[in-house]
Amino acid sequence: MPNWRELKRFCDRDGWELYKDTDHYYYRKAEDNGVLKRTKVSRGSGEISPKLWREILRRQLQVTDEYFNSII
Repeated sequence: MPNWRELKRFCDRDGWELYKDTDHYYYRKAEDNGVLKRTKVSRGSGEISPKLWREILRRQLQVTDEYFNSII
């Protein structure tokens, strides 16, 4: 499972916009079809739990594991 630093690195490399930097990092990415994707990244360095990771991939990032791994 990836950790929070890897998720932040993915967002930075994949063209996500950091729009809020508080106790968490808040990212958004506008798609060509008008869809606005958003995700929140913890400042922690620990590993993301498997259940939470599946939800982040499916609902927030909307990418596959393979795509995520190719970017980080």
